[in-house]
Amino acid sequence: MLHCVAVPACLGEVGVWVESEDPKLPRSSAGPPHSSNLFLLQGPREEILYLPCIYRNTGILKPDYLATVDVDPKSPTYCQVIHRLPMPNLRDELHHSGWNACSSCFDDASKKRNFLILPSLISSRIYVVDVGTNPRAPKIHKMVEPIELYWKCGLANPHTSHCLGSGQIMISCMGDPSGNGKGGFVLLDGETFEVIGNWEHQGEAVPFGYDFWYQPRHNVMISTEWGAPKALVNGFNPAHVQEGLYGSALNIWDWTTHKKLQRLDLGEEGAIPLEVRFLHDPSAAEGYVGCALNSTVFRFYKTAEGDWAAEKVISIPSKKVEGWMLPEMPSLITDILISLDDRYLYFSNWLHGDIRQYDITDRRNPRLVGQVFLGGSIVRDGPIRVLEDPENQQQPRPCIIKGKRIPGSPQMLQLSLDGRRLYVTTSLYSGWDKQFYPDMIREGSVMMQIDVDTVDGGLTLNEDFLVDFGKEPDGPVLAHELRYPGGDCTSDIWL
Repeated sequence: MLHCVAVPACLGEVGVWVESEDPKLPRSSAGPPHSSNLFLLQGPREEILYLPCIYRNTGILKPDYLATVDVDPKSPTYCQVIHRLPMPNLRDELHHSGWNACSSCFDDASKKRNFLILPSLISSRIYVVDVGTNPRAPKIHKMVEPIELYWKCGLANPHTSHCLGSGQIMISCMGDPSGNGKGGFVLLDGETFEVIGNWEHQGEAVPFGYDFWYQPRHNVMISTEWGAPKALVNGFNPAHVQEGLYGSALNIWDWTTHKKLQRLDLGEEGAIPLEVRFLHDPSAAEGYVGCALNSTVFRFYKTAEGDWAAEKVISIPSKKVEGWMLPEMPSLITDILISLDDRYLYFSNWLHGDIRQYDITDRRNPRLVGQVFLGGSIVRDGPIRVLEDPENQQQPRPCIIKGKRIPGSPQMLQLSLDGRRLYVTTSLYSGWDKQFYPDMIREGSVMMQIDVDTVDGGLTLNEDFLVDFGKEPDGPVLAHELRYPGGDCTSDIWL
């Protein structure tokens, strides 16, 4: 058996892939941790992807499942779902996923990336999936019941999971067991997957939760805020924003002591901050967060005084429209990611229907270098007419791939390790999908692939790639987040 060995590197030094027969090292087939972001950048081309597929709110009474998709162009099953792992319960709302071990565990040769952690956003169950025994046919290893989160942590609605250098697994939560907003964190044992308790100190949960990212070199963790689960569960009501049921702040935590340090209120412009991304360089004391409601990106950074601050660096203007629920339509920035070399920032505008690529070499002044429309709410033959667009863009044509008109809009993103391929799915969350894109509920979501110019910037739709989740055996389904078996730019944190 060949193994992947990373040559431990100082900052800025690129690791090298070498072959080894040492059985003590993590197996490449299990997806080993990596010594640096630059090492992972040189990793092998992706061959399979894991995606949670959701039936909640579709009218189909079937369990959610984990799909394994073949993305190897040399394979006879290219662009096909090759395995489906159904969950044992209904209406879970699988959403995001993480690992039992990632690059934060690099120094521990006993750690293997062989279990995928699948929190359920609505049922509050957590599934532990064995992807190491047979990566192409995962199986359920363990199920953590909601009562464990309720009674041991006073938390519910788990969202983001990250492995820790300690071997534990940390999962952010969005609410309390009654559906109120509560931003706290659950710790799981990395071997038994039992609930240990809260990461934060008693009484220090923040009003809302969603995503988080930590950076040990700067002794910091930053968490974001979506909204109260009972407000967003069945759709979006603008009145709930005014009622204070959605968040607008970054929460700064001391990584060592687990103490709250700051609450950076981003104001109205920063309402509903979702995905938070530090730069991958572990010495960098800065990153970006996408704020959905008013379609902005803020850069957060450590100041000379040692505290943290944030500044708006990107703003996508709303369009004046008719035929929609409001007179102005925001772009609604949802997913956001940074390439492994920290050169490019990507995000999706789920209502307007485009993906944008920014060169962030100048961290304070991102420069738009790529854009592609893949559907959305303002296609020119749709019911919504744009009356005024500050960007002076024409309403886009509908996106058609292999004869299929794409329902919905680009949402979740995953970048290949070399940065040359961007994978995209169209489902945001079943309750909001049903409200904004009912055609996607009827027809199912899709997965698309974008070719990326990594030299000068630029995005081009690959018209030969399409995974149509409208053709699934149990009926159309909503596919969400994308994950590679060996780690990627949204799962791994370097120490």
